[in-house]
Amino acid sequence: MKIAVVGCGAVGSYYGAKLSRAGHEVHFLLRSDYEIVRHQGVRICSVEGNFHVRPQYAQTPEGIGAVDLVLIGLKTTANYRFATLLPPLVGPSTALITLQNGLGNEAQLATRFGPEPVLGALCFVCLNRVRPGEIHHLAYGQIVLGEYQRPPGRRTHRLAALLRRAGIPCEITRDLERARWEKLVWNVPFNGLGVASVAGYEAVLAGEVGRALPSGPCLTTDVLLAAPRWTELVRELMAEVIAAAGALGHDVPASLAEVNLARTRGMGAYKASTLVDYERRQPLELASMFLEPLRQARKAGVPTPRLATLCRLLERLDPTQTPQHLTDSP
Repeated sequence: MKIAVVGCGAVGSYYGAKLSRAGHEVHFLLRSDYEIVRHQGVRICSVEGNFHVRPQYAQTPEGIGAVDLVLIGLKTTANYRFATLLPPLVGPSTALITLQNGLGNEAQLATRFGPEPVLGALCFVCLNRVRPGEIHHLAYGQIVLGEYQRPPGRRTHRLAALLRRAGIPCEITRDLERARWEKLVWNVPFNGLGVASVAGYEAVLAGEVGRALPSGPCLTTDVLLAAPRWTELVRELMAEVIAAAGALGHDVPASLAEVNLARTRGMGAYKASTLVDYERRQPLELASMFLEPLRQARKAGVPTPRLATLCRLLERLDPTQTPQHLTDSP
């Protein structure tokens, strides 16, 4: 297949490199990493074995043209770029798979391209981009693939088989929205508290900080789970996400919280993606991963006091945005 990767950070580069190694014609759409990838290719340092690929590369989508499949690894803060980056890549039979976190990404794609080409993929993987053209794969790697607003069909199974042949474990979900909420059970506490912990435990409870923003270290997953009071906050946030999902018609089992805790303990000292963004002074993925779940929980009438205070604090800590006034407690 001819495949374009839009958003060549850790996630996009890792899965794009695996597809390139499997023999597909993979094009990386690049900006700052262009010269490095052009000269050196992409290097994956993985617990499953290191490898190196030389994918195709371009600086503009017009330089790639229409493809069979687009993998979207952009940060959700860059979704406004859908309008300029994606149209030159989309032909009559192009499939669009968003690898992004949170809620609402598929809907944004469907608004522009219609629902038919749109799929969503949840990536259960521990990755870091350590430098241009180099990704460190620490653990896991599974993708859960689903169609937007419809059950899986022949295309879904064909794409899942393509991923598996490239060495990417892939399951198919019949309910993409439920799967999104299931992943939020992990994303909300570990991405959120990883950043919010810079303000200290009491500030996280209150959802506010003083005039001077804190500059202490953020807590990795192992530290959050080594301290009982932080672990209790993790559990409380997970319970709120599960309750909101249930009220919205998504039967997410309460036992998923303990499953996630056990898996996370096996990751060691892992920095979630939002924590990495914060340390690099980049925009935080607030809208899709925190504010939209909070909005939907409120619409469903589910009390989420921990999520509300976490959102308020994250808005204050975001290095690039002004508060959006969406998280005041009701």
